[in-house]
Formats: sequence, C-alpha cells, structure tokens
Amino acid sequence: MQRRCDRNRKRSKRRAIYCPVHNCYLDSRSQKYHLFADQAGQLEQRGMSRRSALMLVANQTTVLIQKEWLEAFWCPQCQQTKWYHVCKRDHSTYELSLAPQELWQQATGVIDPQGNPSVGEFTRRQAGQVGYYGIKDFQFVR
Repeated sequence: MQRRCDRNRKRSKRRAIYCPVHNCYLDSRSQKYHLFADQAGQLEQRGMSRRSALMLVANQTTVLIQKEWLEAFWCPQCQQTKWYHVCKRDHSTYELSLAPQELWQQATGVIDPQGNPSVGEFTRRQAGQVGYYGIKDFQFVR
C-alpha cells in the first residue's frame, strides 16, 4: 500500500536516468540538444522504411528525430561530467550511451567538447588562459 503523500503527488518525478557504469543516479548538467537527420540512411537506422525516409528527406531538408537527444550528465561516483546520447524507450525507460563523434554533427546549438578543429592550438590555449601571464607566449623583439 502506498503512503497517502505518494498517491496524491501531482508533480512530475525525476527522470530515472542512471550511470551505465556505476548504476547511480545522474544529474543533468545541460539542456537537451535534439538530433536531426538530413540523410535517409539516418532515418533507416531508426526503423523507418527506405521509401518513407527518402520521401521525407526530399520534402524537408532536416527531420527531427523523436525521443533522442544529446545531454551532459554529472556522475557522483566518477566525479565527472560526460556527454551521453539518450534514447527514450517508453514512459520511464531511458537508454544511455556515450555520445559518438558523428552525432555531434546532427545536433544544433551544441558545442563540440573536442573544440573546433579549424582553431589552432595557440588560439585554443590563449582562450583558456585568464590573467596577465598569458602574455609570455608573445615574443617581443627589441
């Protein structure tokens, strides 16, 4: 028998998303970044027929992939934030896997954790430094 306070609770409950390694509850550290498909093959991988996928991509340049997104989670056991590909299977079941590199191109508005490949090492290092001592990288000629 449930307690009365549990029966009358109208608020939504926490998402049951657990660490695939430690099986502890994961705390979200970012918003959901939804995935989009721009090729028929991406839709076919998710169970759509080839003909339907081709017609959908021909009519729309990008198609929102329902119930899949990228999100960053904090694991209290690892003491790390990691990016996961989240698939919602049913009402309260989620499947997590570490986000592969090819999914970052399918998401919009998300910053690639490896950084922009067109930015050089010097620029990346300078952007990460705060303070006066960053000037040591510049060689002054007298």
